[in-house]
Parts: sequence; structure tokens; C-alpha cells
Amino acid sequence: MRKNHLHNKTVQLYSLLASVIIGTLINFLYCPTASAEQIFIDVTDTAGITFVHTDGRSGLRLFNEFLGSGGGFFDYDGDGDLDIYLVNGAIQTDNPSSQAQPNTLYRNNGDGTFTDATEEAGVGSTAYGTGATVADYDNDGHLDLYVTNFGDDQLYQNNGDGTFTDVTTHAGVGNPNWGTSCAFADVDNDGHLDLYVTNYAVYLPKNDIRCEERGVHVYCGPHAYPAVHDTFYKNNGNGTFTDMSNVFRPPELHPQHGLGVTFGDYDADGDTDLYVANDQDPNFLFQNDGNGKFLEVALFSGVCYNDMGKEEAGMGTDFGDYDNDGRLDLTVSNYQTETNTVYHNHDSTFFTDNTIASRIAEVTHGYLGWGIKFFDYDNDGYQDIFVANGHLMDNITALEKHVSYPQRNLLFRNTGEGTFVNVTSETDGLALEKVSRGAAIGDYDNDGDLDILVTNCNQRPDLLQNVVDNQNNWIQIQVVGRKSNRSGIGARIKVVTETHTQYREVQSGGSYLSFHDLRTHFGVGKAEQIELLEIRWTSGHIDQEKHLPVNRRFRAIEASKIVPID
Repeated sequence: MRKNHLHNKTVQLYSLLASVIIGTLINFLYCPTASAEQIFIDVTDTAGITFVHTDGRSGLRLFNEFLGSGGGFFDYDGDGDLDIYLVNGAIQTDNPSSQAQPNTLYRNNGDGTFTDATEEAGVGSTAYGTGATVADYDNDGHLDLYVTNFGDDQLYQNNGDGTFTDVTTHAGVGNPNWGTSCAFADVDNDGHLDLYVTNYAVYLPKNDIRCEERGVHVYCGPHAYPAVHDTFYKNNGNGTFTDMSNVFRPPELHPQHGLGVTFGDYDADGDTDLYVANDQDPNFLFQNDGNGKFLEVALFSGVCYNDMGKEEAGMGTDFGDYDNDGRLDLTVSNYQTETNTVYHNHDSTFFTDNTIASRIAEVTHGYLGWGIKFFDYDNDGYQDIFVANGHLMDNITALEKHVSYPQRNLLFRNTGEGTFVNVTSETDGLALEKVSRGAAIGDYDNDGDLDILVTNCNQRPDLLQNVVDNQNNWIQIQVVGRKSNRSGIGARIKVVTETHTQYREVQSGGSYLSFHDLRTHFGVGKAEQIELLEIRWTSGHIDQEKHLPVNRRFRAIEASKIVPID
């Protein structure tokens, strides 16, 4: 009996020990972890960023208030420093007591500070803004700016002298629908950038519906108002565009509530494809057939729904090769309790939902995600993920006591083994809890690591400077097209070192309502030399350079030598 008793005690002890070990592993792998080191610090104040967003503060919970607005990084004056553009909402009630701050352009002074250059640049729109993107649409060497609005959108042509001209009417791109995210891409490889605008819903504040949940007045969900088709503009090459939306999309396609958009050549056939994240609707994957038309293949490619076959409330999205296999993967931010999604590109025709396998699911289940982006924050050669979070209901605690309106953003470090670890810190700029929306990535201080700009609802934005203490190396490439579009958007760049082979594509959009540094950034770990840099341009031309130094910036001009910038 004693022997059996000891045996039973031993079995119980081993069982308890196993439970503890398994529980510890689960906590380690899935639960939010605090990082002892500082990764990003909030430098908004010292940088001189005083912009404050407003959704109009009507108090009526109007349907167009909760989406927020975006912004991003771009070098509008060509001095080598990334400037910042921020999009604002507007006052919508009668006889407003105050005027909302216009969209604001901040010029980078090159010393860590910024100066408000909005008035002199002429880009201070007071329309109800939502998103924006940049590109050199007219191939004159200067980055232009497109802004989506609740109402007519706007195109600002860069004059090359620090000023812009509103050319919306002349260019024919004043999309009258409620535009959200947008992006430029050369869909037919003719050297001229086309424009895609996601549209959300048919809505007028005067026809606003009061929505309630359990007797609580809340913001309506997307299906309270009908969806509207997205807009596609074909660049004519003469400064004007033609609305080719009806030709672009399949005739049987139903409109959905579009929020996020990202271009990328996911099937590696030499022309750019398009993914759209839709809100509580099936997502779209448009495969470019190479003849100016697109096939909608999301369902057959595995990226229409989650792995349970359910549509999710898609907010932001991004293409990126997180496992360095040469095929573009996808990530999508979704509503709270849905988790963000990671789609792994299996064979350039089909994606698998790797959300659980990548260890993203457990953490993101408790957050409402918006801006989302692949980027290598620690320069180790693997793309990490940043997510901007914040609830859309300002009174959510009246319905769910454990859920907050402001939320912490999330940073996931790529382990290099197909999984991610939450490294969100409790002590630095990642500990901020705000009602975040847009997220843009760029090296604004030119120190060789990537920084983050986050936009927030009814608050100032957050400029997060990367201060991670590592000794990893990097390389940045600024591409200039000749036969291809001047911005080099769509160019596929391959960087080979002794330990890594990485791929990036130059993108003008991605995330949510935001745009990013057009310089392509690669972290290369401990590598002391780039063995091969290869660029496949949208024209089909391929440039190569071997044995390049690390920790340098290069300018790559199509069909010319790749040279250091400084």
C-alpha cells in the first residue's frame, strides 16, 4: 500500500510539475511581456510636434467620427530628411465654437526637431480628412501628396520649391466618395503611377442613425450604411488620370466597406497585385492578369476569411516577407476578440492562416487593431510587426467593464523561426495608452534604425524614436526609376549576406490611412558586407551590385551604377 501511495504521490508531483512547466511556457510564448530595455521613446514634445487631432467632438457619435485619420513620413523638399504630414478631421456641428486645426506639414530641421511648414507649403486642407499617401505621380523628381476625405479627395502637386499646388480638378482624381486608405502603384508597368482609393460607405451626417446596444448609445457598425465600390484611377502620363474603376474590378464584385490597402507582387510574376482589408466584409485579393485587369481571388487564395471561414473587421493591412523565403506574406489588423491575422504565402498561389502558429493570436485577441506594418526594428534581418490599437467606442466600458477606449500598442519581435514574441515595454514609448489609429514607419533621424509615427484620435500623435541598444548593421536604398516610375514603387529588392537573403518591395501605402519612408531599409545582423544587391524594376530591367559596405545609404538609378548617398 505504501509503495502504491508513494507511486501515486510521485505521479501527482510529476503531473503538477508538468502543469507548471506547460503554464510557464504558455505565458512565455503568448502573454504580453515587459522588456527591461528601452526600445522606443516618445520624443513628440522635444521634436516640436504640437498637432492635435479632432474628430469634430459633436457628442452625437456621428458615423464618420471613429475611423480617425492618418499621416506619414516623406521627404517633400528633397534634403535627405524625412518630413511629417498629419491629416485631421473637422468640426461638423452647426455654429462651431472653434475651428479644427488644418492638416499639418512638419519640415524636418535635421537636428531632431520639426518646424510647421503648412502655410508656406499650401497643404493645410480643412476638409474632413481620413488618409493620405505620397509618390512622384508626374515623374518630375518631387514627391506629390494625395489626401482622402469624407468628401472630395485632394491631389497636391509638388512644385519642387517647398510648395504644392492643388491639382485635383485638372488631374481628375477628386473621388467624391468617403475615401479611406489609398496607394499609388504602376499596375500596367507603363512607367506611370496609378492610384487606388478604398471607400467606406454611403453616409451623410444629416441622415445619421442612432444605434444602441443594450440601451447604450454607441457608434453604428459598418452594416448600418451601404458599402460603396472602391475607386481606381489610371494615370494617363500627362498629369491627368481616368477613372477606370468599372474596367478594373470584376463585374460581379459586390462593394464592401474598405479600410486598408496594400500593393505587392505576391505571385512573383512581374506585375503588382492588390489586397484590401474590408470591415466586417470579405477581404479582397486582386491578382493582376498583366493585361490591365484584375481577378478577385481572395477566397481561392485563402485570404478572404480567417481560418474558421468567418469574415473579420479588417482595418489595416501590409505585405511583407517575414520568413525571408522570397514570397510576400500578409498581415491584417482586426476588431477586438477577432485577433490580428498572419497569412503565410505558401507557394505564390495559396496562403495559410498562421495566426495561431506564429503566436500572434493570444496577444492580439484582447486589442482592437488599426495601423499595422512589417518592419525590422532591431536590424537582425527579420521583419517584425507593429500594431496601433484603440477602441472605436468612447463609452465601451459601459458595455464591457474590462475593455478600455485607449489601448496600448504592440510590438512583436520576429524570432526568425516563423514565430513572433511580444516585446511591448511597460517603461518606454510603447507603454503609452491612447486611442491610436494610423502607424507610419521611417528613419526620420537618419541613424540607421526605423522609427514610428502613430496618429491618435482627439489627441496629439506620438513620434517614437528607436533607441534599441544593439550592434546590428543595416543598409538603405533609395531607388530612382528611369523607364520605370521615378519613385521606383513596385521595384523588388534582394539583399544577400553570408547569413540572410531578404526581399522587399517599394510601397507607397500599407498599414492604415498612412504612408512610409520610400527608402527601402534592410537590417543585416552582424554581416559586415552586402554580398549582392539586386533590383528588379517594374520595367523588367535588373540591376546588380556586389560587395557593398554596410551601415550606408545608396541611391540606385535604374540601369546605372548603385552609389553611396553620403
